[in-house]
Amino acid sequence: MIDKMTKIALTAALYATLTLALAPISYGNIQFRLSEVLTLLAFYNPVFIPGITLGTFIANLFSPLGTVDVIFGTLATFLSVVMISRTRNFYLATLWPTLFNGVIIGWELNLVFGLPLMLSMFQVAAGEFVVVSLLGTLIFKKTLKNHRWLREQ
Repeated sequence: MIDKMTKIALTAALYATLTLALAPISYGNIQFRLSEVLTLLAFYNPVFIPGITLGTFIANLFSPLGTVDVIFGTLATFLSVVMISRTRNFYLATLWPTLFNGVIIGWELNLVFGLPLMLSMFQVAAGEFVVVSLLGTLIFKKTLKNHRWLREQ
């Protein structure tokens, strides 16, 4: 139980810290939220879902989109990690953040800032694809050769 709680706490802290440390590129319609790579942890073990969701919630408390991002941005990440954990193909799993964040965050940007809806959705989705599907795949498939620690409860 302590190990599980430690993973949740460390994941939340890492996600929030990375997002806030890289704030200029973590928020907005053109964003490269590098902390989103952590969503792929859910592919290996669903124990990471609460930590990633909590980290997103904390990071979104500082979002220029305000309360709407705290609620819906966190929801987008939660939906992404749940679907990642349920998808058996790693490469397909990397696409969930692109889909959910593209649609939900794009809608938020339209709602709050009046930015063009389809353009905002495309820009956010493109950033997610680069970070999660390209960079995330590189990190997880090339550098994390020993995945055993990820699967341990």
